[in-house]
Amino acid sequence: MNKKIYISLLALFSSLSIFSQQHCSLKKCLEIGLEKNYSIRIVKNDEQASANTANAAYAGLLPTVDLSAGYGADITSSKSTARASGETKSSYNYLDQDYRAGVQLNWTVFDGFGLWTNYKQLKLMKEQGMLQTRISIEDFMAEMASEYYNFIQQKIRLKNFRYAVKLSKERMRIVEERYNIGNFSKLDYQQAKVDFNADSAKYMKQQETLKSSVIRLNELMANAQVNDKIFIPDTIIDVDVSLNYNQLESNMLMNNTDLLRSDQSSSMAQLDLKKVLSRNYPYVKLNAGYNLNRYKYEIAANKKVDNWGLSTGVTVGFNIFDGKRAADRKNARLKIESKKLEREDVELSIRANFNNLWQAYRNNIEVLYLERQNVIAAQENYDIAHERYLLGDLSGFEMREAQKSLLDAEERILAAEYNTKMCEISLMQISGNIMSYLKN
Repeated sequence: MNKKIYISLLALFSSLSIFSQQHCSLKKCLEIGLEKNYSIRIVKNDEQASANTANAAYAGLLPTVDLSAGYGADITSSKSTARASGETKSSYNYLDQDYRAGVQLNWTVFDGFGLWTNYKQLKLMKEQGMLQTRISIEDFMAEMASEYYNFIQQKIRLKNFRYAVKLSKERMRIVEERYNIGNFSKLDYQQAKVDFNADSAKYMKQQETLKSSVIRLNELMANAQVNDKIFIPDTIIDVDVSLNYNQLESNMLMNNTDLLRSDQSSSMAQLDLKKVLSRNYPYVKLNAGYNLNRYKYEIAANKKVDNWGLSTGVTVGFNIFDGKRAADRKNARLKIESKKLEREDVELSIRANFNNLWQAYRNNIEVLYLERQNVIAAQENYDIAHERYLLGDLSGFEMREAQKSLLDAEERILAAEYNTKMCEISLMQISGNIMSYLKN
């Protein structure tokens, strides 16, 4: 009785463990990965570092205030002789001391808008950090989605290979029975055994491939136990055949991260030109301070002297000649032109990639429809061949060909589904819509 209870509890706990893990949907995998993946966490830290420096202080718009204090001492000996009397006076090792403290403020009030340009560049660098985080997240999501559906593909392939082993085993059983009663030759039996062993080897190799996919999924989710089993509820590759070309293209031109990054590079080049032009203007600097000094003398007429007070000043300057200014201005304008050309080149490249992906996506959908019909025909062909084989009206070679045709058809439809899904994922990424996988 106790043994039965133990077995029941063990089965219950096992089922609960599986239940807790089996809902690792694509959305769940993405959420775990976005939270724990090391690359994502690193790029988020870089983004925060850029945000921390996007302020007026880093741009130089705020004044600097320095507090300083110091102490000095002189130990001196002297000897003097009066000209009139010839009297000589000597002093040895007398100590003079200097105590000082002060606060100093320096502020560049105007430098031809260069400081404001620095501020704009820092804010743009913050936006670049945010965009880089988005790029990393989109790349990660595309990789995770691809591996997720690769896992499903490998799981289906393992199921197909298991079915192939089952068919080969059944064929070997039939041949063995016929061989024992003398209807089939030993050659037929040996060939059936060879085919069974070959299918078994493929099945074992496929288990290894599936395990590699599990390890990769765990790695992407930053799971230190990379060998942990992952229970994914999806059993088919669900292909979205309803993507709209015009909608995707419109989203691509507005949201593609490569285009956005190119736009930011163009803006940065324009700010670089403004910094060069700011050298054509005068600069104004303010300084103010409050200083306290105390001097102590051992043998001087004054034993102690204290000085304190406020000091202020204004500096106005203008760079009359700078031999590099003209060249820097020309180069800055050339850089703007180059960034404009780069942007056009990026857009052309993205349009080409988008259209190639769309063509592959539509073509794979057509192939998928054909392969679904082929699987039905191959299954019917196999069923007919199997009946004839049982009646002894079909050779082992022909039976194997019918089996192989069925398995090849299943493999082709699986490949068509996976390839279509990969095109779908790539189209969602290039159009800036890949975040939609988190909503499903």
